[in-house]
Amino acid sequence: MTYSMKLWSEILQIISGKKQTAVEDPNGPYPIYGSGGTIGFARDYLCEAGTTIIGRKGTINNPIFVNERFWNVDTAFGLAPGDMLHPKYLYYFCVMFNFKELDKSTTIPSLAKRDLLNIRMPVPPLPEQERIVANIEELFSELDKAVETLRTTKQHLAMYRQAVLKEAFGKVTTHTPFGKIIDARLGKMLDKKKNTGNYKKYLRNINVRWFSFDLSDLLEMRIEDGEIEKYSVSLNDLIICEGGEPGRCAVWDKQDSLFYQKALHRVRFLDNSNPKFYMYYLWFFAQAGQLCRYFTRTGIKHLTGQSLSKVIVPTADRTIQDSIVAEIESRLSVCDSIEKTVDTALQQAEALRQSILKKAFEGGLA
Repeated sequence: MTYSMKLWSEILQIISGKKQTAVEDPNGPYPIYGSGGTIGFARDYLCEAGTTIIGRKGTINNPIFVNERFWNVDTAFGLAPGDMLHPKYLYYFCVMFNFKELDKSTTIPSLAKRDLLNIRMPVPPLPEQERIVANIEELFSELDKAVETLRTTKQHLAMYRQAVLKEAFGKVTTHTPFGKIIDARLGKMLDKKKNTGNYKKYLRNINVRWFSFDLSDLLEMRIEDGEIEKYSVSLNDLIICEGGEPGRCAVWDKQDSLFYQKALHRVRFLDNSNPKFYMYYLWFFAQAGQLCRYFTRTGIKHLTGQSLSKVIVPTADRTIQDSIVAEIESRLSVCDSIEKTVDTALQQAEALRQSILKKAFEGGLA
């Protein structure tokens, strides 16, 4: 089935937002909306119930349907449907439409009203729009149930991981301050004016993930020959973030050396410890909400070298550490496999959502 096409300029009104200062009132009856959602309350309103919000600047591709009167600020447009449009029909069209294609900015994403008014959309009779909306919402309801089940599965996997680590480290009964078994050093300070030497690739905080490294965007800094040992990362070094997400860490498992900046701790063990044993323990300790007790209390949170040395960690013979690491990795690999399947299913669900909308506006929903 094909529907007649109409320009937005013919079938709806675009209501530009205004600054909220004149009407803002914490006890006001009308919500204030920006492009990302509610940001306060107002004494007055600009848009009627049944208006769809799209971003004018900033967030431009996440439409919001508002079923009450509201005030929109100058970063958001209100799309008020005319007599030819069912409000939810317009909203679902906006969910399907890729507004990024109309973004001509080079910095902050933004939309121009004149470009929006030239959008063409299919406009069947109102009864047909109502039928389409009902079909979309029925299908979306079933899809939402499936997505909720998938997200619940991810939550259960997170809980299971914690249980695995709690059980594994519960087998160890002796503990010590981390500083007694490690040699920890912060990386090189970045200073373009003072640094000399040859350009070398280095790790930043952002390159260190939990259990792995993202080496896709390595930068370079100057390293002198006499600094190579001092600021290089070698096989089996444990690299720990000082800031950002303090404590996030991974074990360098490559033969090739790399360098690292001051935002990272390079940890080498004074005994024969398995670095992965402590990598997993720090993750467990962080997820349990215990590692944050060692962060700096003022300003941006950091895990300083002094604080890192005070963290209480389990100790065990290398054979026991290896056994615990093997058990953890065996059980977590099952989790990872399930989570990968769940993530793929979530991506497919979003693709299916767009497919439903595409069919709906092409007249393909029975």
